[in-house]
Amino acid sequence: MDFRLTEEQRALRDGTRELLAKRFGRDRLRAAVDAPALDRALWRELGAAGFFALRLPERAGGVGLGLPEAVLVLEETGRALLPGPLVACQLLAGAVDGVAAGERIVALCAAERDPVLWEHPADCNELILLEGGAGLRGAGTGGGPGGGPEDAIRGAQGRTGGAYQSAPDQISRAPFTSLDPLTPLARVTDLPRTAPVALDVPRLRREAALLTAAQQLGSAVRTVEMAVGHAREREQFGVPIGTFQAIKHLCAQMLVRAEIARSAVYAAAVTERADEITAAKLLADEAAVRNARDCLQVHGGMGFTWDVDVHLHLKRAWLRAECWGTVREAEELLADALLA
Repeated sequence: MDFRLTEEQRALRDGTRELLAKRFGRDRLRAAVDAPALDRALWRELGAAGFFALRLPERAGGVGLGLPEAVLVLEETGRALLPGPLVACQLLAGAVDGVAAGERIVALCAAERDPVLWEHPADCNELILLEGGAGLRGAGTGGGPGGGPEDAIRGAQGRTGGAYQSAPDQISRAPFTSLDPLTPLARVTDLPRTAPVALDVPRLRREAALLTAAQQLGSAVRTVEMAVGHAREREQFGVPIGTFQAIKHLCAQMLVRAEIARSAVYAAAVTERADEITAAKLLADEAAVRNARDCLQVHGGMGFTWDVDVHLHLKRAWLRAECWGTVREAEELLADALLA
């Protein structure tokens, strides 16, 4: 089997990168740090480009592509640090009206988390709360890393797990300080479970974990490029610091982490197996966090300053690592699967 990208997949990846470079370049990124409200015009432009409807069938107005293509697109958003509930809108484009076109914004929350966190609450038109459907119990693609390793439970739709839709004015919430300045958060204190939605919750959790892993992969690859670029330009003792063995080793280790994560994420997008998605999220989280930390080391003292973008990648990587399965939860799930 040939796992190399097709010409169409490369064109999709390159087109997404070009669009984000034009509409969400570094100047816009830095402006969003001070004003993190989502750009609705950009959101509608993404909708018009088929970003959210990527996996909807053509007869429903979608693009008709698959999970591997969605992974490529989300990888580019991670590379660009594009903020917003992109994974949720990608997954719910066919379930919530207006999301596919970018006219409405929807977020996902896992009910079993403590606290239950809601990203970009001021920008969202709907919130979907997921209950159950976590874990690796069952064969094939059953279960997923979702919000944790708890056993699956019977939900509102008579299937494993349940989903409930609420408008923002129906939700009780409290302020919550976000580590990532680009991702405002609120803590959900009470949410009515009066509007059940017929969704395949285990599948939704699996795919949310995989697409989040794709974003982590994009960030990991970008920090490799940032570290290598700085090592080529920065000079000490009259030579680029990239000629020093310690810097070479750091950059090489970063590249190895990113490529291992890439292989795992791309493979999981093809197989859609729950255990492989869990492993891919684990490896992508490690690559994103550790690469950002090593990138800071390569930049030296200036890497910790507000003017360099590396800290934004690190903070986003830390935040995503807590979404749809943490490292510890993934390790426990995989260990249980090996022993079963």
